[in-house]
Amino acid sequence: MILWYSGCGNSRFVADTLSKELGDDSMIFIPEAARQAAALEFGPDEALGIVFPVYSWSVPKLVSEFLRTVSIKGKPSYIFAACTCGDQTGLTYEHLCKDLSKQGLQLDAFFSFQMPETYINLPGFSLDTPENAKRKIDGTKESLSEVIGLIKQRAQGNYDKLRGSKTFLKSNILKPLFYGLLITDRKFTVSDACIGCGICAKNCPLQNITIENDRPKWNGHCTNCMSCYHRCPKNAINFGKNTIGKGQYYYKQGD
Repeated sequence: MILWYSGCGNSRFVADTLSKELGDDSMIFIPEAARQAAALEFGPDEALGIVFPVYSWSVPKLVSEFLRTVSIKGKPSYIFAACTCGDQTGLTYEHLCKDLSKQGLQLDAFFSFQMPETYINLPGFSLDTPENAKRKIDGTKESLSEVIGLIKQRAQGNYDKLRGSKTFLKSNILKPLFYGLLITDRKFTVSDACIGCGICAKNCPLQNITIENDRPKWNGHCTNCMSCYHRCPKNAINFGKNTIGKGQYYYKQGD
């Protein structure tokens, strides 16, 4: 079983690749499972994979809450996790271990992949250049083969090479401030370029967007994944003034 969450496609690519190469077609989208209050049931010798993007040097809040509260029947024989990040992971490994411990579970192996940046909501935050984006994607594709081999061997350990520096400050102090002060949908705006196509609503992982009078409306339940911004075919959506002119990116399958 592979639990996954992705807003702009980076983690979806990793999850899909792992599913295909490991021969595990039981993929569960975490936001949908949370909406349905679904239970997880594991058979004998069944492994669990968890794939997600790093948010504020940690596990996304929606993933953390799901892992801590979901009803689990049986116990995975092996648990691995793979995260994607634009830069650094901080204490993501430690935070994920703590989440799983609430269910009496232990993480066996942890892997990280650097993928193109998607969060550009603050001054000074920008997308990768096309060259850097390609370098990150190519590097992930190359390292995935090694990771898949380790998972098949049921390797043990923390294989994260992207922790970075000042991890306590970033993951334990800045993260709560980030969520408390900056995670909001009140700053989203839409320009006259909007054609009311509904792509933003269709691709919102939390189903937080509705189309009213041919314009998107955000309804207060947002994790700032930026899927709406990056997928808009007219680049009509912005987050205040901070995203204007910064361009768009999402991982298209087949790239």
